[in-house]
Amino acid sequence: MIIADGGNDGIIRFRMGDTRGQVIARGHGERKKLDQLNSPSDVLVVQNSNSLIICDRQNRRVLRCYFHNNQRYLYISNDNKLGGQHGTLVTGGHGQGSSINQLNESIYLFVDQHQNLYILDNETHCVMKWNKDAKEEIIVAGGHDKGNTLRQLSHPEEFFVDTLGNIYVADSLNHRVMRWSKRAIEDTVVVGGNGKRKEANQFNLSTKLSLSHKKYKKDPMSKKH
Repeated sequence: MIIADGGNDGIIRFRMGDTRGQVIARGHGERKKLDQLNSPSDVLVVQNSNSLIICDRQNRRVLRCYFHNNQRYLYISNDNKLGGQHGTLVTGGHGQGSSINQLNESIYLFVDQHQNLYILDNETHCVMKWNKDAKEEIIVAGGHDKGNTLRQLSHPEEFFVDTLGNIYVADSLNHRVMRWSKRAIEDTVVVGGNGKRKEANQFNLSTKLSLSHKKYKKDPMSKKH
């Protein structure tokens, strides 16, 4: 189990039976060098490349960090390029903003079966996609400022991409779950979007979701089960 320990600016690993975690990446202070993390909010394990992808939240960037020679530590290089032999800057790191090479408040990551990387940015109200081997990301959900139309999101909290490439987003302040489809003329409200109450068709700050054979939503305020 790999945990992004945002308060301690580190990435922690727990093996089966462990009672103490092992630090495999530490921030070394709240700065922006590639060996430093600042409040990481998410981490993904990429098995086929023996690496981690880290959402370095307060530095507004995403880092890819490779286990070096299969040892129990991470080596993070400073080559500042996409790719490379060790750890690299994947995207962001150009300050706070809404330009295509900037992140504002990136909080959640997803990698699909084709190794494409998706990044949710809470403050610019969008989901961005970095295709494998691409040089820049594209906006695939939201990105039309904060709002409640079918083209907009309002402080999204989490998302999921299914095997068909459909993107499901927990649209927090709109109290709904949205679906973006590649071929759809407009985006779709899957559930919610009927105001902030406790009725069966309503949510109150929808923040989490996961998909299996059914769709499950986590609504922390209304506490539906």
